[in-house]
Amino acid sequence: EEREQFIDIFWRRRDPDPDTDENEYREEYYERIAYANEHFSSGIPGWKTDRGRIYIMYGKADEVETHPMGGGYERPSYQGGGSTTTYPFEVWFYRYLPGIGSGIEIEFVDPTGSGEYRIARSPDEKDAMLNIPGAGLTLAEQLGLSDKADRIAGRGNNNSYQREQDSPFSRLLLLSQLNQAPQVKFRDLEGQLGSTSGAILDDNPLNFDVRVDFFRQSDERVITAITIQAENKDLVFQDSGGIQRARMNIFGRVIAVSGRRIAIFEDPVETTASPAELADAKERKSAYQKALPLAAGTYKVEVIVRDITSGATGVRKVGFTVPKYDPKILNTSTLVLASKLENITNPATQTTMFTIGQTKVVPNLSGNYRRGQPIGLYMQVYNVGTDQTTLRPSVDVQYVLMQNGKEVGKQSEDWQGLADYGQRLTLSRLIDSRNLNTGDYSVEIRIRDRVSGQSIKQEGKFTVTQ
Repeated sequence: EEREQFIDIFWRRRDPDPDTDENEYREEYYERIAYANEHFSSGIPGWKTDRGRIYIMYGKADEVETHPMGGGYERPSYQGGGSTTTYPFEVWFYRYLPGIGSGIEIEFVDPTGSGEYRIARSPDEKDAMLNIPGAGLTLAEQLGLSDKADRIAGRGNNNSYQREQDSPFSRLLLLSQLNQAPQVKFRDLEGQLGSTSGAILDDNPLNFDVRVDFFRQSDERVITAITIQAENKDLVFQDSGGIQRARMNIFGRVIAVSGRRIAIFEDPVETTASPAELADAKERKSAYQKALPLAAGTYKVEVIVRDITSGATGVRKVGFTVPKYDPKILNTSTLVLASKLENITNPATQTTMFTIGQTKVVPNLSGNYRRGQPIGLYMQVYNVGTDQTTLRPSVDVQYVLMQNGKEVGKQSEDWQGLADYGQRLTLSRLIDSRNLNTGDYSVEIRIRDRVSGQSIKQEGKFTVTQ
């Protein structure tokens, strides 16, 4: 179920028009795969071929020059002129490819005649006469001004007629660009992140908090939720059409201990308020979350946030270890203290950010709650034993509230609103803070599995203010 939800989130984030029932991005993606399989298959599925991969990534070429049978060919002047015989080949022309450039030509050659065209790294790859002495000569070679062997070996000034884009280096560069990841939108932030070693930039700093939570997705993968939260009072609001707006750019990357980049994320975040609401809005916080499926191990997340209006910028670099969940041991996710906790009745209408299963969970990174504000608790419990009589999990759960080392309250789970999926239980509860004195508190969730006899507890700390 979580795997299906992750796939659904993946496509919804890329939907160009969320207000329609169709996801145009996904539809076009699958249409391209179907087209590639129909037109480019050659003993292997079309989507695995070079032509299929380029078509799926970049769409239909603006112009296509095709020579499906090969045969006699008059070279253009920028390839040396003269006549030769070629293998089947195609040249795709794109007027513009984002992140690569304008006037892009991609040449595909089928040297085996099997129908599997491969990206050519040299204009000579399509020449069937290349390795036959005295055959398929260029005009200069026919006139004795150059030698074919030198052309093949790349020696001398034999390729002076060649376009720069046909040079071996340019062809390899294009091949590398065609296989690169999508271009980073906030390139200035990425560069600044790489040059900053401290937690906050010294000039015009922007303070924000980062929290990392873990929720098991499968035996191999753990959903790692990275939450970023900034105080609205630290942001600059500007009037835009009668609405006060504060905008931030967020760029982050997750790096393994080996130094390999695992993932990047980048998004603009906007907070709005009417002029009458501005004072109250500045007392609240703006939050952003990115959920990534990661394998167990040690990582580092580097985040840079910039206030677009003021230019104030802050950096955080946080190390974390993704846990390995043993399927035979009672275990839990991290305990999240939430500022907002609500059930989702229709997941299709909800944004994906802060959504865990059927619950919207907005973490409170500061742990501060005003008296009277509900204190949200969210946690998942894994590998719960099943009672063979009732065929349901059989566990005792207690919520224990502590202050200064003394127990000031205790509640047992009444199972209302408790969601269970096989061996996973979801605990979601709001604590009423109206009767709590101001001060520091801790809450313990104590769990005992009646079937296996295993016990576990998680603790969270928070502060109640006036």
